[in-house]
Amino acid sequence: MLPSELHEKATRYAAKRKVSLGHLLRTSLRESLDHPAPAGQKDSLWQDDAVFRGRTPRDLARHHDRYLEKEDV
Repeated sequence: MLPSELHEKATRYAAKRKVSLGHLLRTSLRESLDHPAPAGQKDSLWQDDAVFRGRTPRDLARHHDRYLEKEDV
């Protein structure tokens, strides 16, 4: 039901927090359904005008999840 990449990522996330995948999915869904974003609300991602001008790894676009996971520790 979930794409394999999303399933693997969610499984790792749940394991780090020592909860089951089912628990993670139920609580995430419950939170999303109980607190939906207001209709017409603009995505805050597009409201941010900050631009990073530093150096980045050449493979950042392809392996961004790996870099984000390193920061998650």
